[in-house]
Amino acid sequence: MIDLRNIETFFWAAALGSLRAAAEKLGTTQPAVSQRVAALETALGVRLFDRAARGVRLTAKGQELLAHAERMIQARNDMMQAARDHTAMSGRLNLGVAETIVQTWLPRLIAEIHTAYPSLTLEIEVETSEMLQSHLMNRKLDLAFLMGPVLEARVENRPLCTYPLAWIARPGLYPPGEAVSLETIAALPVITYGSNSTPYRQVRDMLQRHRIASPRIYGSASLSMIARMVLDGIGTAVITPIFLGAELKRRELEIVMVDVDPLQDLHFTASWIDGPESHAARVIARMAQQIAHDSPGNVLPGPAFRDEQ
Repeated sequence: MIDLRNIETFFWAAALGSLRAAAEKLGTTQPAVSQRVAALETALGVRLFDRAARGVRLTAKGQELLAHAERMIQARNDMMQAARDHTAMSGRLNLGVAETIVQTWLPRLIAEIHTAYPSLTLEIEVETSEMLQSHLMNRKLDLAFLMGPVLEARVENRPLCTYPLAWIARPGLYPPGEAVSLETIAALPVITYGSNSTPYRQVRDMLQRHRIASPRIYGSASLSMIARMVLDGIGTAVITPIFLGAELKRRELEIVMVDVDPLQDLHFTASWIDGPESHAARVIARMAQQIAHDSPGNVLPGPAFRDEQ
C-alpha cells in the first residue's frame, strides 16, 4: 500500500529541489524524508530522483508521476476542506507585503483575517517587490502583495489596487504654481523606490531620454526614509502620495508639477503559486482584493469581488 505521507514528501522534495528543504517544510528530519522517498520508490518500483551534491533532480519517470502526486494531495485537501467549516481554516500563512501596502490598507486586512480565521497564524515579511517575487518562487512565501503581476508558470495573480506616482518636494524648493523643468528637478537628487523597482527604472529612463548629465537617483526600500529625505530638502521624490496625506495636509510636503511625460501608475497584485496547499492563499487574496478595492486612493480598482471556480 502506498502511504499518502510518502507521496506528499515526494511532492515537496520535487517542488523545493532538495530533501533538506522538504524536511523543513514538513517539520521533520532529512533522514526521515529520505526514508519516505525510498519507501515510495520501492512501492512503485521506479526511481523518482537522481541524487546530486546540491539537491535532487526528478528522473523522467519522477516527472511523469509528479502530476499524479499533486492530484492526490489536492484531492485529500479538497476532501478535508469540504468536511469542515471555512472558519476553521488554521495553520500558518507566510505573507509577503510591499511597504506601500503596509502603509495603506494592510492593518484593516489583518484585523479582518483575525476575526474571520482566529486559528490562522500569519508570518508577515515586508520587502521590496523583487525580493517578494524571489521568495514566492522559492516557496518561502505562500502569498505576496507586490508590484505585479508575477508572470511565471503556475502563479495566480489577482489585481489589488493601482496608485498614482507623483513628484513630491518640500514647499519652497520650487516656485509655487509653476511647472518645473526636469533639468531643474535633476539639479538635486531624485529619490524613489529601490534600484530594482519599476519606479526607479522609470525615473532613470526618463532622465536618460532627456539627456540629463550625471543624474543622481537615490533608491530606498524604506518609504519612511524617502519621506524623511524629502522633508529634509535633500531632493524631490517620485513616490505614491497615498500614504502622505497628513504631510500634504499640513503642507510639510507638496505635489510638484513637472514639465515631463506623466508618470506611470503602480499596479499591485496578490500573487501565489497554485497547488495543493494554496487554499488559504486564495481565500486571503480574495479578502485583500475586496479591501483594496474599497480603500481610498485606488485610482483604477481591480474587478469586483468574485469567487474563483
